[in-house]
Amino acid sequence: MNKLLTQVGVVLLSLFSVVVAQAEPVPTARRVLDQLTPENSVVLLIDYQPQFVFSTRSIDIETLVNNTAGLTKAALAFKVPTIITTVTAQAFAGPLIERIQAAAPAVRPIDRTVINAWHDDRVAKAVRASGRKKIIMAGLWTDNCVMLPALSALAEGYEVYVVTDASGDYDAASHERAIQRLVQAGAVPITWLPVMLEWQADWTRPTAGAVNQIIRDHAAAMSVGAQYRQATVQKP
Repeated sequence: MNKLLTQVGVVLLSLFSVVVAQAEPVPTARRVLDQLTPENSVVLLIDYQPQFVFSTRSIDIETLVNNTAGLTKAALAFKVPTIITTVTAQAFAGPLIERIQAAAPAVRPIDRTVINAWHDDRVAKAVRASGRKKIIMAGLWTDNCVMLPALSALAEGYEVYVVTDASGDYDAASHERAIQRLVQAGAVPITWLPVMLEWQADWTRPTAGAVNQIIRDHAAAMSVGAQYRQATVQKP
């Protein structure tokens, strides 16, 4: 009888340990609760090239380009380090599309041959050199050129935020499965406008004017509110 009670006790203790372990948030989950700031973020934009843009079907192309341009302008407005990479631009995929280059005219794309951008030392070193641990990542296509470097960055201890409405794939299922896999691995899905607003945080900050302009240019639904605010709120 005592032996049976001992065995039952061991089983119950094991089950209790499993429940406690599952209840405790993993370190990644705790870290992503920290607010995105211009000081802890770095942006990585991947493969916005004609070959991939033409083939994107998971999101309207005009919406994709608009959102990515808005994100890019926001990063520069907040002086967030921004890295842009392309793949085999001359031999296959074409140059960085004009609207993204126009949004960041001083940023020279890193052209590579490897599919996983993290495997190009220039890209990985540029991220590491920023000193930031939160990577805001977006690109084409989601299921390889975004997912693979995101997984590599997660494995290296970075916190990865995948901008889903500035990323796309050749079909919706591929995009969705890639996002699911990334979430399971610890990445955080987010859209571009909340990234910018989280950076802003307080409308008294000097970047408010730039943010309002980006909203007017790239966030049609919210731009009405921005125009109203500009017209009715007196400046100190």
